[in-house]
Amino acid sequence: MATSSKNQPGGPQHLTTSRGAALYIGAVLGPGLLLLPGLAAAEAGPASILAWLALLVLSGLFAAVFSALGRRNPSAGGVIGYVTAGLGPRAGLATGWMFLAGVVSGAPIVCLIGASYVTDLTGGGQLARAAVGAMLLLTVIGLAAGGLRASAPAQLVLVSLLTGVVVVAAAGSARAARAGNWAPFAPHGWLPVGSAAATLMFSFVGWEAVAPLTTRFADPRRQLPRVVAIALAVTTALYLGLAVATISVLGPRAATNVPLAGLLSHAIGAAGQDIAAVAAIVLTLGATNAYINGAAAMAGQLAHAAPGSRGSGPVLRLLAAITATGLLLIILYGLRIVSTAALVAVPTALFLAVYLGAMAAAARVLRGPVRLAALPAALAVTAMLGFCSWALAVPAAVALAVSWRAQAGSRRHARNAHPACAVRRPGSPGQRDAMPSR
Repeated sequence: MATSSKNQPGGPQHLTTSRGAALYIGAVLGPGLLLLPGLAAAEAGPASILAWLALLVLSGLFAAVFSALGRRNPSAGGVIGYVTAGLGPRAGLATGWMFLAGVVSGAPIVCLIGASYVTDLTGGGQLARAAVGAMLLLTVIGLAAGGLRASAPAQLVLVSLLTGVVVVAAAGSARAARAGNWAPFAPHGWLPVGSAAATLMFSFVGWEAVAPLTTRFADPRRQLPRVVAIALAVTTALYLGLAVATISVLGPRAATNVPLAGLLSHAIGAAGQDIAAVAAIVLTLGATNAYINGAAAMAGQLAHAAPGSRGSGPVLRLLAAITATGLLLIILYGLRIVSTAALVAVPTALFLAVYLGAMAAAARVLRGPVRLAALPAALAVTAMLGFCSWALAVPAAVALAVSWRAQAGSRRHARNAHPACAVRRPGSPGQRDAMPSR
């Protein structure tokens, strides 16, 4: 409990409003900002700004709902506990595996983001980007296997670096903005705005990660509204500023994997590409390390449901899964078999499924006005899932696998608990003993 830990030496200290806001901002912002504005512009053109606006509103609903869930279930185990409380243990288990699969499939994307900025500076095609991305992934896996874990202050430094780079890029390139770059506003029609929103969702995941922090505030009822308001204001300013600058400044060249490099080149000249590449490498290593450590905690939590999975086993299996999956996806990208947009679609569909489960659970367990926030959020997530097309097969497969494993476990448990009820062949030894007496 927060009250008891306050008086214990070495216990977790209460969060101040400013530090709590910084942690909330850090959970939402990430290296996706280095890539997704270009992908959204490629899908919907200048109309992608509508997707940004809609997701910023939805982000506010997520913040309110997850804060309420964190207050109601302070020790429920994060998003797994929230879904379990509202929809049952099987749904909670499926949600945990979907989230873990999203992190596993998202790690190579982050490495490819960093690689794109490196090859933008050094030259080289898609195969070269894949090679650099693979080296970054193996570096992070090696550091994680060696026990390196970025501290919370280090994560805040990385977020500050990303924020500073975005501010310099958006504000410094403003003089190169052209109103004509906003026309035609919807060159591909209006339907791609939904596809752009689904793609951008990869940058709006994070509110669920900080929900358990609600118990660390001295006065959550007073502090939380301020923390959420500050986090929403900062993320809104950064997201909108970058989205508007990408379209206004880059125009037809906005559909790129390195939009921030283009903006920094306008802002500070030739050194912009160098700064973008260095920032991308630092953010890639730091963010991927954080993703892997977060996934390791999730894997350890899920291992409690699997007898015999103790110690370092789950973490080692996780690192092996990230390595194998990541290298496979990076190779497919390097051979031009899959595109960047296709790679982003997989973790996006998984995270959307996680958020749908969380919002549905919140609609069942919460009361008052915040329950009303969960309903439109669930509808919005459902609508975005409709734009994921083939990628929906991935969360569906995870759900089916978890359901099948749970049913198999239930059958084994039933046989072990009631051995006399096991089905026997006619004439088998002991059949008469297994028959009920008359």
